[in-house]
Amino acid sequence: MVVGATSGAGKSTVVSALCRALARRGVQVAPFKAQNMSNHSAVTPDGGELGRAQAMQALAARVDTDRRMGPVLLKPSGARTSHVVVLGDEVAVDEADGYGERAVRLRPLVLRSLVGLRAMHEVVVLEGAGGAAEINLLDRDLVNLPLAAAAGVPAVLVVDIDRGGAFAAAYGTWALLPDRLRERLAGVVLNSFRGDASLLADGLRELEERTGLPVLGVLPHLGDHLMLGVEDSLDLVSPGRPAPEPEDGEGAPARPLRVAVIHLPRLANPSDLDPLVLEPSVELRWATRPGDLADADLIVLPGTRATVADLAWLRERGLDRAVATSSARVLGICGGYQMLGEVVHDEVESGAGTVPGLGLLPVATTFAAPKVVTRSSGVADGPAGTPHVSGYQIRWGHPERHGTGQAWLHLEEGPEGCRSADGRVHGTSLHGVLDSDGLRHGLLAEVAAERDRSFTPSHTPYARALDAHLDHLADWLEAHLDVPGLLELARTAVEPGAEPGW
Repeated sequence: MVVGATSGAGKSTVVSALCRALARRGVQVAPFKAQNMSNHSAVTPDGGELGRAQAMQALAARVDTDRRMGPVLLKPSGARTSHVVVLGDEVAVDEADGYGERAVRLRPLVLRSLVGLRAMHEVVVLEGAGGAAEINLLDRDLVNLPLAAAAGVPAVLVVDIDRGGAFAAAYGTWALLPDRLRERLAGVVLNSFRGDASLLADGLRELEERTGLPVLGVLPHLGDHLMLGVEDSLDLVSPGRPAPEPEDGEGAPARPLRVAVIHLPRLANPSDLDPLVLEPSVELRWATRPGDLADADLIVLPGTRATVADLAWLRERGLDRAVATSSARVLGICGGYQMLGEVVHDEVESGAGTVPGLGLLPVATTFAAPKVVTRSSGVADGPAGTPHVSGYQIRWGHPERHGTGQAWLHLEEGPEGCRSADGRVHGTSLHGVLDSDGLRHGLLAEVAAERDRSFTPSHTPYARALDAHLDHLADWLEAHLDVPGLLELARTAVEPGAEPGW
């Protein structure tokens, strides 16, 4: 198990890196996170929801996703409420102060899910959540060291040294834990260090003396390496950056394509933007006020966990008028697509009833059961022909075209999405639509031609770039941690079926 001294310590990154490092050694490995709180999710082959981080870790492990990799997913819907997804299916909406009882009831299911995965794989790498010593939650914690104790597995503690206070965070975590949980810790890993690691020698030695835990390694800061598949809201920073150096090394384009992504308060699935981040001719930025859209060539309305609430936020900020009056192309994905329509009928998610949309697409969206959770593939109509597309859908909203609305995508289950008659506005419910190199490059090239901007497509297919990113993380980990030693540590776990239990 990989636990953290804090949220954002780098647990997800370390797990992804370790899964790829072990997979490259021929080890049959799988990720697991007992409970996740995130609005960023993926879809398993059998139509279940799973946290995005576990989907990325499964890709790193070179295995397909499995509902059991993330048996409990909490999708926040308000300051004190969350939709509860259990083994891939939404089962309830809980208040924060009442969830503790459910968490205790879910403990047997969590352990069964882990045992089932362990029976199918040589190694399972568990990820904790938040801080490992949240003493106000330990009595109902089902994702950190109480699970490690119940499952009979060792744990390592990851501490982010870049934030400062790393030695206090490591020692404080160890000191706060009760003995039965403290004994699960087998070592400490310091993460995100900038500089000469030898300068830490005295501090590391004293930390080891005080805790009895070995420091297993010091991972350097990843620098400017672009992180893909970010899930934790604490890690979600602005994608804004100038256009990167093109792959041929000839310098940044003189007139890069300017893409503005509206930073919705309840943004969901930001991984949809990752393909744009990697395009060398794209200058990407967040937009939170009308002025941010003034010179945009393409405006993206991303997915959201709360369409009606974020639509109201758009109006409060004046972004609705800015989008409507802009000459830029507009792309809406999932909740962003629903906003672009004429009306949203919602008695399910917000209970707000009928709410007017932005009126840029002839679409009416009705929120109703059943919830759509599925993988989809097909082709898209575009300037470069009909490129293949694939992705996934997670939504209560059911958009329907009418009048002049034209389907944009043609999926196996039928026509999907909508484009305006003048071709300026496109919308789709398909997350991952921009992963398609043909669709993305065709769309961006068309926008660049209209706006007299420079666009040279990335030479590296997105799927290959994503795989290279995971290999880079594995290289980083292997250079600074004893991976064979971690593998031997994993082998000290009790045999599947011999778990001590809760």
